[in-house]
Amino acid sequence: MSAARVRIGEGIDRHCLQTGLPLVLGGVTIPFALGLAGHSDGDALTHALCNALLGALALGDLGEHFPDTDPTWKGAPSSTFLREVRSMVARQGWRIGNVDATIMAEHPRLAPYVPAMRSALAGLLELPQDAVSIKATRGEGVGPEGEGRSILVRAVALLVRD
Repeated sequence: MSAARVRIGEGIDRHCLQTGLPLVLGGVTIPFALGLAGHSDGDALTHALCNALLGALALGDLGEHFPDTDPTWKGAPSSTFLREVRSMVARQGWRIGNVDATIMAEHPRLAPYVPAMRSALAGLLELPQDAVSIKATRGEGVGPEGEGRSILVRAVALLVRD
């Protein structure tokens, strides 16, 4: 049996919105009255991508590697996590083929920020921008995202071995 040459992983992350915090998604600060609550900067997009990459490696999830019980990560930029996870991918002998994420948020309107998020994440992942896909959708009034109480992100990642 030959070794697998591709792997896929899925990641999901959700954070509640609250006042007094910046809204950071994909490493981009978005002007909005509410931000994502979390032990780190609450960047649900970056967290979901980390979880997708860790899943493809079968290395657990973000909380196992950067636990919210460790004060080291209090307020940390999620870019720190993504850089380390990207290094784990390389150390395991894989490279990232592409990533794809969907952000579900009733507000704010995210489409104007998608190009900046793609650019920031492509840089962190050392990928061409056309290998980073981000889509934004609304919850249409359904559930915590549709009611504007949280933001949910689902992501997938493809790893390849040449």
